[in-house]
Amino acid sequence: MRKIVLILFFLSFLVSSEKIFVVERSDSALAIIENHKLKNKIENLHNFNHAVVKFYENDGYAITRDGYVIKFDPVNERKLKEYKTSYSAIGFVIAKNFIAVANYDNKTVEILDRDLNPIQVFDTGSKNVGIKIYNDLLVFACMDSDELWVLQDINYGYKKPNFKVLKKIKNAGAVPFDAMITGDKYIVGFFNSPHFGVIDLQTLKYSKIHLNLGDRKPVLKVPHFGFWSISGDKIFVPAVGDRKVFAFSKDFKHIKTIATYGLPVFTSLSPDESKMCITFSGRDFPVIQILDTKSLKIIKTIKNPGKILHIRWSKEEPILYVSDNTNSKVLLYDTNSWNLIDEVSVRKPSGIFIFHNRKE
Repeated sequence: MRKIVLILFFLSFLVSSEKIFVVERSDSALAIIENHKLKNKIENLHNFNHAVVKFYENDGYAITRDGYVIKFDPVNERKLKEYKTSYSAIGFVIAKNFIAVANYDNKTVEILDRDLNPIQVFDTGSKNVGIKIYNDLLVFACMDSDELWVLQDINYGYKKPNFKVLKKIKNAGAVPFDAMITGDKYIVGFFNSPHFGVIDLQTLKYSKIHLNLGDRKPVLKVPHFGFWSISGDKIFVPAVGDRKVFAFSKDFKHIKTIATYGLPVFTSLSPDESKMCITFSGRDFPVIQILDTKSLKIIKTIKNPGKILHIRWSKEEPILYVSDNTNSKVLLYDTNSWNLIDEVSVRKPSGIFIFHNRKE
């Protein structure tokens, strides 16, 4: 009986239900990895520099640098529809009945339905970033005006949303660049201010939390906040232009400043939130570090052969997926031994996004 259990355990690692969608920057395509092999590609996806992919139920969506929103079928691996919101889009969020897109070039936030039909457009007069949803609220930051906007859906709970401006927070900080959300707290980072900002989405009260930044270096790639920087009991904030990651409690008390190998860009939490992988910019692009989120110590530094642009942890296997853009490979690291156990050829990979088929 014990042998059967062990065999079933190891077989579970051989066949994964995960699909790994990898942005191919140069080829305007999504490469699809399944069971550690390149399975397919979805092509003709416009300018895929800094493309972002998200899934909602069994629908896939991507936004492109040249302002397209693309809907695709991740199950059958085909493009379904596209809609151009701007000349340059940067971020988006998905709800049950709408998609909201933060645009750079035409300085708008646009609301679409799930089939990419336009509903509303908000002219902010600014590049827009850090867009998030909380119940009936849509929150985002304006890079050029240093404002935070809160929109409210007055049709909340009905099929078609109808957003109105609820509040604008002025002088929030100099050049907001990204945001994350935990519970009812919207957390926004700033490029030129020594603090991050927090909106309490219940009261709409705004607070500034000081960051102890040292001698800041020129930034080649601005850090990305993202929801993966939030663990069960801690919030991790990457420094801008400093070799640090800050650990805060959920009530924004500073716990520790963690020295890192380089200037942090992306962080990604393991499924059990016990470890966090950190990537870097500039000459330290090839390096990734693993942080133990309990001890708050760096436990592993891995120097890769090429420029690392993104990382993701598998939810089904002890594997960390790493995109080596220089050598056109996705690297697979065993997260127990930290040995490189496999690699998949993918042309100029950047973002890695994992889809789990939702059974009807």
